[in-house]
Amino acid sequence: MSTVSPQTALIYVMVVAALADHKLRKAELRIITDVVKILPIFRGFTQDHFKVDFDNCISILEQEEGIETVLALVAEALPAKLKHTAYALACEVIAADRTAELVELEWLALLRNALKIDALNAAAIEMAIRARYTDHPTAHAV
Repeated sequence: MSTVSPQTALIYVMVVAALADHKLRKAELRIITDVVKILPIFRGFTQDHFKVDFDNCISILEQEEGIETVLALVAEALPAKLKHTAYALACEVIAADRTAELVELEWLALLRNALKIDALNAAAIEMAIRARYTDHPTAHAV
């Protein structure tokens, strides 16, 4: 199996998170494109790179055992210091539409296991992301 770059691995994680429920929502795509524009790991990463990685990820997912292939590529490509980042980015994409379907939570569990992220760290990441997407209690008060 050929390895991918850490940047490509992060793109794959976000793409699978966005497509886990078989619907690519605008909010999810917006989060992914914003992350690519903002995070230092993507400095110098062009829109063309993103499109190639996005399309390659889709091609892999269309194959039998595509999820397993993506997980293996991601686990192999990411250094230890980026594994928590990958998990946080997956959580961020899933939270973008403010709902988490069972299939998305199953993707997070697969990713967590593949990256060997312990339950305590995963819970902390999930709580931080949840806090970012929680409405202020008086935001909708009349």
